[in-house]
Amino acid sequence: MTVGVTVDVNVWIAAVAGGNDAFHSWPSPPPVRGNLAANVVGILNDAREFSLFVSEHILTNVVRVLCDAAPEGCGWDEERAEEYVELIVEIADASGGGVIEPAERVADCADFEDNRILECAAASGSVLIVSDDADLTSMSPWRGIPVLSAADFVKRTDAMRRARRR
Repeated sequence: MTVGVTVDVNVWIAAVAGGNDAFHSWPSPPPVRGNLAANVVGILNDAREFSLFVSEHILTNVVRVLCDAAPEGCGWDEERAEEYVELIVEIADASGGGVIEPAERVADCADFEDNRILECAAASGSVLIVSDDADLTSMSPWRGIPVLSAADFVKRTDAMRRARRR
């Protein structure tokens, strides 16, 4: 049985903009090492413990930020950004999650975009949100859903996998 998880746009961006990691084997991700956001994507790609849920709004914002040449963005061309989004959708589908369209509007956070993350988590029944946004992590737990940083998510998953192997 897998656990539903929603991942914030900032983690998806940091996974491809935060530098490379030389770690190539995934019996367990390296604790607090390398590009932690990329480690989050690797864990989700394993499709072992987590079902990934995303919304069209999240995917659209990933493309928007990747194509933005501003300091937060990467200046990617749209085709490359769309390919990355297709990969995210493939990970979501393979994990038992998928792309959902939230029906409920949430206004619990002052940041409009952060509310879209919360909406996806609520609509999907996610029991975990991964974000490196202080506005979201400070709300943890939101409606009983923990909001973990990428570093905490990687550390906890690593500890869980190590305990299972004993």
